[in-house]
Amino acid sequence: MMHKLLSFVLFILLVFVTAVGADEGMYPISEIQKLDLKAKGLQLEPLEIFNPDGVSLVDAICKVDGGTGSFVSAEGLILTNHHIAFGAVQAASTPEHDYLKVGFLAKSRAEEYPAKGFTVRITESYRDVSAEVLSAVTDQMDLAERSKAIEKKIKEIITEAERANPGKRAEVAEMFIGKSYVLFLYTYLKDIRLVYAPPRGIGNFGGEEDNWTWPRHTGDFSFLRAYVAPDGPPADYSPNNVPYRPKNYLKIAPEGVNEGDFVFILGYPGRTYRHQTSFYLAYEQEIRMPYVVQWYQWQIELMQRLSREDRAIALKHDGRIKSLANVEKNYRGKLIGLRRLNLVEKKRAEERELQRFIEADSARAAKYGNLLREIETIYQQMRRQADRELVLTYLLRSSTPLNNAYTIYEASIERQKKDLERASAYMDRNFDRTKERLFLNLREYYEPTDRAVFKAMLLRAAQLPADQQIPAIQKLIGKKNNLEQAIDRFLEKAYQRTRMIDEKSLADCFQRLPEEIKKMNDPFIGLAMELYPTYKEREEQSRARQGAIDKLYAQLIDVKKDFLAKDFIPDANGTLRLTYGYIRGYSPRDAIYAAPITTTAGILEKTTGEEPFDAPQKLIDLIHAQDFGRFKHPKLNSVPVAILYNMDTTGGNSGSPVLNARGELVGLNFDRAFEATINDYAWSEAYSRSIAVDIRYVLWITEKVGEAEYLLREMHVMEK
Repeated sequence: MMHKLLSFVLFILLVFVTAVGADEGMYPISEIQKLDLKAKGLQLEPLEIFNPDGVSLVDAICKVDGGTGSFVSAEGLILTNHHIAFGAVQAASTPEHDYLKVGFLAKSRAEEYPAKGFTVRITESYRDVSAEVLSAVTDQMDLAERSKAIEKKIKEIITEAERANPGKRAEVAEMFIGKSYVLFLYTYLKDIRLVYAPPRGIGNFGGEEDNWTWPRHTGDFSFLRAYVAPDGPPADYSPNNVPYRPKNYLKIAPEGVNEGDFVFILGYPGRTYRHQTSFYLAYEQEIRMPYVVQWYQWQIELMQRLSREDRAIALKHDGRIKSLANVEKNYRGKLIGLRRLNLVEKKRAEERELQRFIEADSARAAKYGNLLREIETIYQQMRRQADRELVLTYLLRSSTPLNNAYTIYEASIERQKKDLERASAYMDRNFDRTKERLFLNLREYYEPTDRAVFKAMLLRAAQLPADQQIPAIQKLIGKKNNLEQAIDRFLEKAYQRTRMIDEKSLADCFQRLPEEIKKMNDPFIGLAMELYPTYKEREEQSRARQGAIDKLYAQLIDVKKDFLAKDFIPDANGTLRLTYGYIRGYSPRDAIYAAPITTTAGILEKTTGEEPFDAPQKLIDLIHAQDFGRFKHPKLNSVPVAILYNMDTTGGNSGSPVLNARGELVGLNFDRAFEATINDYAWSEAYSRSIAVDIRYVLWITEKVGEAEYLLREMHVMEK
């Protein structure tokens, strides 16, 4: 498979080249030949990292749901973050067996717990398909047609790739908006099982209070294992499945790292927005992110209040609270960073310079003269409809039964179409996953929480300005003077009568035709049907807007390359990337220097006995006894817990292996410093710092607290 990468290698080297020696960058892995990493400290040949014709380190890297993981044994053992595996631990937990609190250990393969809904993705090959995608576009198309044509062409490319490669999954990623597209081919593993997760007082030590901060003392790691059918192909869970045998797995470096060491990461960073305009950043800073921060804060406070007296309820809320809190604090950090850096105004200044460059040449002025003004017009339109747009974005997410009802109704319509004409979620290749996701979400359903959140969003929807009102919501409340009473009456009836929270009923509904769905006497189905035309209209508007943005941003990339007289790497987009740097501290404030390695001494300093600083007594005893074994740092006289470095990371890099100069595993990326939340928009040597759990702490905890020596033997860290 990997030989198919060759054509894309040539493409990437020509198009995505950036200045040699730059520390900023999440580089497509084929670009490493241009980076001169040996001059930076790498002791490997580039082909040992990425080899399109053979086995390399890349073959040990996998995407685990929304994060990254790495194979660390020949038997499919995966090391990733505790917060990535959190959902699997949560699903296995009950008030009687609270594995989130006490940790989980499978003492044998038979005890490994199925992580339902988890998938592991391994990159097999990729190639440039920009010409194929853009061949579907003509100058005569309006903007919505342009978006539809690109969507359909991408589906055709994916379908053909999967037909030509049975058992593989294909995806097309947009590298530069409206300009370049890459087809990725993946192995998808679907039988994933939980092997070991430390207690919450280790894996989430410090909780949300410490999240996005340095210094850290969090053992954010867990072990999973991937399984396949006995004859080798990916398969759904079966007790007859066997461990997956990866092409390669990472060697562990139990000696860890020291300050100043060269390190690099291979992983799947999510999204960055460094090529976006000032208009986009201003919209984010002034409208969208403040809205999300406030809305998430309200939900977190509600769930925390409802969870205090009942651990069974808390188990339903834990995962959602963790997810919302992570985004909420991230956005608060970004807002601070945007203001501190005055980034919007800096972007505006750059755009003024770009406009002067455009107008200095008559040919450029004719082609690009109105480019920035046209982009600004799109964001002005978005601002005028922002209240309505944000309500529609979060309305379906605010209620599990409403989201389920809408999915059921939309599926009944989409499934009547030809496969390539369906929305992606309802295509044959994705439909089982769509249904499974609905069923899994029911595990976290708690009616009082759902009702309170939904009511709050309905009130927001009912109070939209007159020119932004949603017809279905106005019909729901009627002409009543008391909005709250009208909403309460609907909610009382809806939650009493709905079948949209029962897995068997949902499975049955997925078999029904639209006419049969319409006849169901379910209030949430009724509301979903009323909302459907509004969401379809919104989709068309979004397509037209995206078509305009694609066209304009493709031109923007071209003229910026002329203006800057250089090419630049694409924003991160969930595809495999490399970043490099050094174990390095920083100065977050005047006269303060933060060293780059923390130790178990900090755990004792922080421990209060109360969540989130409730380290297990077993861990406290081990630290007091200085029972560190061979994982003690000779100079620090303790076990290192976390390490800090100046690599360029973002969301999706959670779980990425931190590798030393020899390509050996020395840490597990899990977070950024608060100042580095701005990384999505800008990177700086001064403040961009990322955080990993030190491999010495991972191994020490696994051996001494988890008493899972067999895992160390499997990873060849201990003698068998």
